[in-house]
Amino acid sequence: MIAPSELAARMPRILIVCTGNICRSPLAEQLLRENLQAAGIGVVVSSAGTHAMTESAMTPEAAALSSQYGASSTQHTARQLTEQLIADADLVLTATRDHRREVVTLLPKATRYTFTLNQFARLVAAADSFTPVDAAPNSPVDSAIRQPQPASTARPPLDFAGYIAEVASTRGLHPSPNPPTLDDVDDPYRQSAAVYARAAAAINASVTTITAALVAAGA
Repeated sequence: MIAPSELAARMPRILIVCTGNICRSPLAEQLLRENLQAAGIGVVVSSAGTHAMTESAMTPEAAALSSQYGASSTQHTARQLTEQLIADADLVLTATRDHRREVVTLLPKATRYTFTLNQFARLVAAADSFTPVDAAPNSPVDSAIRQPQPASTARPPLDFAGYIAEVASTRGLHPSPNPPTLDDVDDPYRQSAAVYARAAAAINASVTTITAALVAAGA
């Protein structure tokens, strides 16, 4: 029997990055983890900050929105982004293009598997033929995509690294959004409830799209 720790070590690893690691990245981490677990996809999801407020919890506003959008736990301790964390990841998703640049500056080869969260969602939505599910609160994954596939259509496990490489290869095929800031999630820290709500809605929409794409790909 495979030990849980060994099983986790074999799972693909997704790292989500923002600045302080107390608002956007932990919110995205928790929602993506919840979505993937609901879909039966085994992936280890974590987060870090480029200028982390180390050892801090999520802001109350971010934690409340995480719960609203379906996260079962909002426990979190902020940590600083390191080159090793990037090297250990199979996919790095950042809140903004600036964060993506900081990741790649720390580890240049990570350019192959580093995207902003919104950018990655945009690319997989364009690459995969699926209908994005509703991104309403308390609906992490549409029930239709949770249904197991019939045995006759069973596919081998998804080559996660290969899938990420395939998505990366499409970057030049799809124009950047206009304005380019649409690939960023605004920082809600010390901002109004409305800014928090917009950031959370954007994060949830991208997370939902990414989950549906992984399901469609056979993860």
